[in-house]
Amino acid sequence: MPIRRVTPKEAVELVASGWMYIDVRTIPEFDTEHPSGAYNVPLLLQGQAGRSMNPDFVEVIEAALGRDARLVIGCASGNRSRRAADLLAEAGYEDLVDMRAGFGGETDSMGRVIQPGWKAAGLPTESTSEAGHRYEDLVQKARGGES
Repeated sequence: MPIRRVTPKEAVELVASGWMYIDVRTIPEFDTEHPSGAYNVPLLLQGQAGRSMNPDFVEVIEAALGRDARLVIGCASGNRSRRAADLLAEAGYEDLVDMRAGFGGETDSMGRVIQPGWKAAGLPTESTSEAGHRYEDLVQKARGGES
């Protein structure tokens, strides 16, 4: 079954109705600014040699947020979120949507914005995180600790 894609404005409506926004950008990207209330579970981890796939991506989401979580997946422009949503769908998640345009906006091959992202849509953002929403907190919860 294809994963439904939503606009940032549709995503904020889902979040307001109880869905969780999962920001799959790297920790530094998330820490700079992110959608208000977002959880950070990076699809890729930033290392000295560049970015590499997060081997614990699905495991952390499942253990920390639950198998029945309703998830809106977002990233910077819509590419990583689509990959992340595919991984979660393969793991059995059903209440799952991919947010088009991500935080910064979807661009065409010439770099022109074709779909404004969360920030350009004027939706709420923050640079601090609620307790339990940072990746380190979610990893700790997934491993049996308190967040």
